[in-house]
Amino acid sequence: MNVAIACGGTGGHLFPGIAVAEALIGRGHEILLVISEKQIDATAVKDRKEFQIAKIPAIGLPKLLSTDVLPFAAKFLKGLNACRKIYRSFAPRVVLGMGGFTSTAPILAGRMAGLPAFIHESNAIPGKANLLNARLSDKVLIGFAECGRHFPKSALEVTGTPIRSSLRAPVDRKDALRNLGLDENRKTVLVMGGSQGAHGINKAVVKALRRFHGSPVQFIHLTGREDENSVSECYRLAGVRAFVRAFYHRMEEAYTIANVAIARSGAATLTELSYFNLPAILIPYPFASENHQLLNAEIFAKNSVAEVLEESRVREGALGSLIVQFLKDEVAKNASRDRPRALAPETAANRIAEILERSCK
Repeated sequence: MNVAIACGGTGGHLFPGIAVAEALIGRGHEILLVISEKQIDATAVKDRKEFQIAKIPAIGLPKLLSTDVLPFAAKFLKGLNACRKIYRSFAPRVVLGMGGFTSTAPILAGRMAGLPAFIHESNAIPGKANLLNARLSDKVLIGFAECGRHFPKSALEVTGTPIRSSLRAPVDRKDALRNLGLDENRKTVLVMGGSQGAHGINKAVVKALRRFHGSPVQFIHLTGREDENSVSECYRLAGVRAFVRAFYHRMEEAYTIANVAIARSGAATLTELSYFNLPAILIPYPFASENHQLLNAEIFAKNSVAEVLEESRVREGALGSLIVQFLKDEVAKNASRDRPRALAPETAANRIAEILERSCK
């Protein structure tokens, strides 16, 4: 069957959507990815030839009394009309939205065409878009069971959050270290702020670097576009070995090399940390809607080796000490191989695929 998946806007929507697309292709279906016009979307799918891709205008919902309401309405209608035209050509049997307002027009266009529609919410607290999208959908699929209280139970199914196939590919650790120019005899800290970087995390880690001068520790630091040059210079001045990039496409290498991660707590990030069973220092994005990243992190920490630090409370000495603590052997041992992975990402994509298939029988 033909399936339309709306998944643009952020890596947290896009990468799980790609994971579901990969699962559906493996089951013999044809896929259309509907993404936003953002650069992050274009970068992530530029080499993907196995599914069709359509870009639509998308914009976040403004406050009702804001002067941005009319531009929002105009752009939304433009996106809706684009979707209806695309669907006439592609003829999907079912529509899946992965969250954000990039999903709203594709879902509404699907309902207008009489198609079954589903949404996936990966966070512990749904965003405004998915609270709206849920009213247009047959069923809500969720990554965290704790999210279920925000939706009607009759139209709810816990699936977990999917992880894309590239991350599950085997990685030779020595080759990965060589690719990143790192030393196999050093312990490695992975620093990342999500698909667009995190200035607050970058600042906090840079302030802690003096502690690691002359120590057998190295860093993989993914900064986001704006901070790449300044952060790279800080590592040089501190005399700390590091691979610094704005963005890195082969995250399976970074996760395989790392002994500990410092990261935001978007659901897609947590899913990947869970898959690699990687101990983590989580610094939730403080301005996430409904502070959902803090709740994500707290739920994750109950089931994984993780410490949650609110960004406003991150101090230079405390972060450095915590990194050292996490790099000690006893912490690594606590991340037992027998410990269940917190979010069970291995099977999520196929569970979602099965739900979509059942809706079209």
